[in-house]
Order: sequence, then structure tokens, then C-alpha cells
Amino acid sequence: MNSKRLLLSLSIVLSFAAVLALVPAGAQTARKPRVAIMDFDYATVQTSSAALFGTNVDVGKGITNLLITDLVKDGTYSVIERQALDKLMTEQNFSNSNRADPTSAAKLGKLLGVDAIIIGAITEFGSETQKRNIGGAGGNWGGFGVGGIGHSNSKANVGINARIINVETGEILGVAEGVGQSSRSSTSLLGGGGNWHGFGAGAADFGSSNFQQTIIGEATKTATDKLVADLASSSTKIPITVAKVDGLVAAVDGGQIVLNVGSGAGVKVGDLLEVVRVTKEIKDPATGEVIRRLSTTVGTIKATDVDAKSSVCTAVSGSDFKEGDRVRTPQ
Repeated sequence: MNSKRLLLSLSIVLSFAAVLALVPAGAQTARKPRVAIMDFDYATVQTSSAALFGTNVDVGKGITNLLITDLVKDGTYSVIERQALDKLMTEQNFSNSNRADPTSAAKLGKLLGVDAIIIGAITEFGSETQKRNIGGAGGNWGGFGVGGIGHSNSKANVGINARIINVETGEILGVAEGVGQSSRSSTSLLGGGGNWHGFGAGAADFGSSNFQQTIIGEATKTATDKLVADLASSSTKIPITVAKVDGLVAAVDGGQIVLNVGSGAGVKVGDLLEVVRVTKEIKDPATGEVIRRLSTTVGTIKATDVDAKSSVCTAVSGSDFKEGDRVRTPQ
């Protein structure tokens, strides 16, 4: 009896595996949610961070860059290129004061063609003595010099929160939080990392190993790791719509292939599209109506820059793309 059951179970498993083998590649799993990440707001910690570094460093941008790297490594999301977001922000005259505004972020996200946009803020960036208002933020910090805390050993604390915004409605789909504290204490938050000077002109490289060996760097990495885990667990809350794209190649300029369809037709940055060329039209001999078009595949292209009415793509496979070629969602 047990033997028969085992054979039946094995037969079912093998049959199911055979069915899956017939499913086209990519159809077995849905695509990843595509997101863009705004530079996090750091107004709350600007005074304390400026005292720490001796200048106004954009802590929000530094942590955002670290977050992007970690999210890409995590693999839960498809994160768009930073350059595409920066370009659109410049075109839209988007100011830093709008970093944490869900409505403005949703507008940018829709233009980028992403499923959601992530915004956030740095809520804490300093020492535990600052948290307890002992030698706290403000003028008192400045007297201690770059990287200084002052009269006692302290651990570094970093707090980050984030929101996932629906680009269609501006609705907050999920929230995430990351809090980190260094395992070590020191009289200098920049101690422990050798001679780290990875900041200048208002920017900082928080992804460098030297920074992450400092007390504040250790806390930053811990907080970011926790934020990534929290964001990953919220990925299922993001609605993913897959539009059927149907357009034409409008121009070919060097390595750039320009289409006559954009985000308004459902094209998103990172989309793979099939390019086909009509080789013959079959007409109804009675009415003259075109009843079928015979075509051949030219290649596959990837959308790298998208606006409402057009897209710029690069070739993934194939060559000899021409104006008038048909572009569509892969069949």
C-alpha cells in the first residue's frame, strides 16, 4: 500500500515538473517590483552632522546611495539607475525641500514609469549622549572639533525611516525603519576607521570600508541593513501592472533606438521589448483589407530613458534596427 502511494506521489511530482518545463522562461515568476529611491531628507540631523564632519554633509544622499547598493544586492526590487532619477529631477526643477513629499515623489515616479517610489528621512545621526541631550546638537557640538564628542565615551546611533509610495495614487503602501547602534564606544564618532576623509563638497562616501569601520559608520551600516530587510518584506504590497506595449521605432541614432511610445503607453525604464519587421502583408482578395502581417524578429532592446510620449532604448540582442520597425511586449 505504501509502495503504491509512493509511486503515485512520484508520478504527480514528475508530471507537474513536466508542465513547468513547457512554460516559457520568465512566465513562471512575476517580475520584480520596479522602484526609484529619492535622496532621504536629513533636516532633522543637519546641525549635529555638520558639527560632526565640520561641514554641511548631505547625510541623506550618502545613506541613500548605501541603501541603493544594498537593495540591488538583496535582489527583491529592480532599482532604476540613479542617473535617470537625477535627470528627471533636474528637468522638473525638483528641489531638495520636496524630498519627503509623497505627492511630488509620486509624480516623479509616474514619469519614470516605476511601480513605486521610496522616500524617507534620517531621524538620528550622532551619539547616545546627543540622544540624552548631554553635549547635544547645536552650538555645543561645534566646540569639540571634527569627529569629536567631548568629555566622555559614547556609542553612535543612527535612525532611518522610509515610506513606499504608490505612483498612481500617492498612497503610502508600506513603511520601514532601520535603527543602528555601534558595538563600540569612543570619544570620536569618526574613530576606529583610520584617517577617513571621504567627504567633501557636501557629499560623503558612506559605502567605503574605511567609513564603515568608524563608530558612526558601523551604526549607519546596521541601520541600513535593517531598513533593507524591512523594505524587502513590504515588496508584496506593491501592485505590479504589465502593459502590452505596441509601437514603432521612430529613429536610430548610433547606439540609441528611439521609440514613439513612452510611459503613457506603459513603457517603463528597464523594460525589455521585442523588435520585429513586417516582411509581407496578406490582403483579403475580396475586400483588400490586410488580414495578416508576416514578420521576422530583428532583436531585443531595453528601455533606458522614458518620458510620456517616447523612449530611448539600447540593443540587448540583434542589430540593423530601422525606423518603422514594430516594437512590442515579448510574446
